[in-house]
Amino acid sequence: MLRRLCFCFLGLVLMAGTGCQTYKTQAKNMTTAWDGNQVALAAKEFCSQAEKKDKSIDSIVWHLEAAAAHRTAGSIQESNRHLDRAIAQMDQYEEKAKVKVGEEAAAIMSNQQNLAYEGRSYDKIMAHTYKALNLMTLGKIEEARPEIIRTYQRQQDAVEENKRRIEETQLAVEENKNKQFFQKSKDNPMLERAVEVVTKDTEGFRFYADYVNPFSVYLEGLYFLYTGSDGADLERARKAFGRVEEVVGDNKFIKADIEAAEEAIKGNTPSPTTYVIFETGHAASRTQVRIDIPIIVTSVSYVGVAFPKLVFRNDHEPGLLVRAGSVEETTSTVANMDAIIALDFKNEWPTILTKTVLSSVAKAAVAYAVNEAARRQSDLARLLVRVATAAAQAAVNIADTRGWTTLPKEFQVARIFTPEDRKILIGCKTGDQQEVVVDEGVVNVVYVRSLNVRAPLMVQQFRLK
Repeated sequence: MLRRLCFCFLGLVLMAGTGCQTYKTQAKNMTTAWDGNQVALAAKEFCSQAEKKDKSIDSIVWHLEAAAAHRTAGSIQESNRHLDRAIAQMDQYEEKAKVKVGEEAAAIMSNQQNLAYEGRSYDKIMAHTYKALNLMTLGKIEEARPEIIRTYQRQQDAVEENKRRIEETQLAVEENKNKQFFQKSKDNPMLERAVEVVTKDTEGFRFYADYVNPFSVYLEGLYFLYTGSDGADLERARKAFGRVEEVVGDNKFIKADIEAAEEAIKGNTPSPTTYVIFETGHAASRTQVRIDIPIIVTSVSYVGVAFPKLVFRNDHEPGLLVRAGSVEETTSTVANMDAIIALDFKNEWPTILTKTVLSSVAKAAVAYAVNEAARRQSDLARLLVRVATAAAQAAVNIADTRGWTTLPKEFQVARIFTPEDRKILIGCKTGDQQEVVVDEGVVNVVYVRSLNVRAPLMVQQFRLK
């Protein structure tokens, strides 16, 4: 019996020693640099981590972070390299028809962060969106076409992926030997009240249709309007703008684009136009919340769960002023990434809740068995085992807080007729204006990134026509 207790103790110690750092903790150095507007340093740090963790279960998220940071820093080729790596790995995971049972079982006894990060739906859509933007920035307009098409396909595939995720979670419950304890714990009103703190912040948004990113759809419209090769492309552009208008609502710039598409279908050429695309702020990220809940297993010193919780930031510039001569416009929101991430979280929440409670029940059952076996030992042995089981459970009580933190809070757009001197002024309400000389071209895009109200504006350009 004593030998068995020693083995149990060793197992619990080993369990406690794995997966004990949240993603937020692991990424602290990089996110500190990013928040401090040290974009080049953040890109370097994210890149270093991505290379070091390239074969790990966290590889995708590190590559996505590095890609966005390098893109903002102007290192477009490096951004594409990391995007290619992340997309290739996401494709590999999608090829797996079923979740590996061994991986899920290991996560049940530790935490969901010990499963591979396969990329969320909005990760996949934005990866192809950024890849298309990068290629256009490099002047490789035709090479951007497959990426634009894949953003649309990713949005269509996401609904089916969510359905598969729900079915796999239900199967995990059915096959779990502790499912009666799981159901009693999950149905307890105390748990429902406790998790309200986790889910309440996802309310109050104007949600788009499931897994639709209006900015990606808007970019599709721009691309096919100005680089399209035939009437089918122009019609695709008109429909894309129409879909954006349906989900975003009244927006004078989108209305103007719809009119431009209709004129193009009639054979009319566009007037010299400059689009300003504005990325502002930081998208919602995940932190963890620990909650003690009533698990239906007795004689356990510590029973708790750790859930991921969305954290929203508001230290962003609310809009960008664009002036050309006497004409002044303010950018208008096309996509709110917070709303997209919040809806994705809501859709994923039943799976998060189920897997987290399953894990807590499984660990409580093991701890209960160990403590029961120790009852016939000395007082010191019983105390040591209870301390060990409590410590082990606390150590592995870690939420999966991984996520693409370098995405913006909002995508905004404005369109303005290009002035003859090709000079426009851009600026935020809280900062100075900056002159931008628009590159040669009939249709140009000035792409502006602002991390927060203290950050300088970072500007890139590319030509669509």
